[in-house]
Amino acid sequence: MKKFAVGPKLAAVAVAVFVVGCAKEPPPPAPAPAPVAAPAPAPTSKIVPGSAEDLRVNVGDTVHFEYNLYAVQDADKATVQRQAAWLAKYPNIKVTVEGHADERGTREYNIALGAKRANAVKEYLVSLGVSAARVDTVSYGKEKPICTESTEACWAQNRRGVTIVASGANS
Repeated sequence: MKKFAVGPKLAAVAVAVFVVGCAKEPPPPAPAPAPVAAPAPAPTSKIVPGSAEDLRVNVGDTVHFEYNLYAVQDADKATVQRQAAWLAKYPNIKVTVEGHADERGTREYNIALGAKRANAVKEYLVSLGVSAARVDTVSYGKEKPICTESTEACWAQNRRGVTIVASGANS
């Protein structure tokens, strides 16, 4: 009789061990953390200090003018001031200021206007301490537009003075 009483108890213990065993199943492993990307190296500038690209990108080489005017606007004076500071830093560099006009007006008128614009930039550079001997000027009038649409927005882009490195730049 005792044998029959132990059987159900043993079965109950086996079930309990089975249930407990199932309950103690280890939790699934935590997902692996996402790989941490190494920080990207800081972009190294490939622009050589004292180069033509340095002037164009880091200083600014272009100022714009109002229609039929050739005075450097207050908003553009900061650009010319940065150019003067840059030229003071690189005393062997000579520049040429190109004067441009929009498509309206005669060729002769725009050549004269471009010359006045280039000279206005040069005079402002000289007033900031740049030797006049380091600054040449040239006028292209309306011959080298950067925008070819006949809209005010394009004309405004074409009315400009551009300072370019003529010699002495680092390469």
